[in-house]
Amino acid sequence: MQGLNDILNLDKNAKTRFVKKGEMLLREGDESSLAFYIEKGLLRSYTIDEKGKEHIFSFASEGWIIADIDSQEFNHPAELFIDCIEDSEIVVFDRKCFKLADLSEQQLRENANLLARRIAVLQKRVIMLMSVSAQERYSTFLKSFPKLVNRVPQRMIASYLGITPEALSKIRGQIAKGK
Repeated sequence: MQGLNDILNLDKNAKTRFVKKGEMLLREGDESSLAFYIEKGLLRSYTIDEKGKEHIFSFASEGWIIADIDSQEFNHPAELFIDCIEDSEIVVFDRKCFKLADLSEQQLRENANLLARRIAVLQKRVIMLMSVSAQERYSTFLKSFPKLVNRVPQRMIASYLGITPEALSKIRGQIAKGK
């Protein structure tokens, strides 16, 4: 979808909510077709492994949509947790509205293009996690999300990059020294 107006036109029941830092919007195991458009603030999606370690899947800031798409598309319980990193203003809407909407051919093309771009970004991220150094992953994060680095705690950035906070601290130190 292009943005908030498109969502509001598709889902007349969409509601704006103000959510506090730390508030949980979705828990693993929940069954929900809700998605969240971020007007102000910052959210994250993540999993927790059997050892209790968090693995951050994505961050979503202003203008982004976040949801457990896999769960919604295939009608099974959520695998992701979604919570707020900052006090946020979000629009809560039902993703089913996309399936029920009578979209024009142009809208369908635009949505297909957005979906293809998102898939390409995820593909690059998976390849990067498998094949490049931690320092390269951090450099890519800085280039891709320059405004998030000061809004997200270091431990969360490390989780997103698949490294420990200590490793990230060492990388940041090396960068500061110009190595």
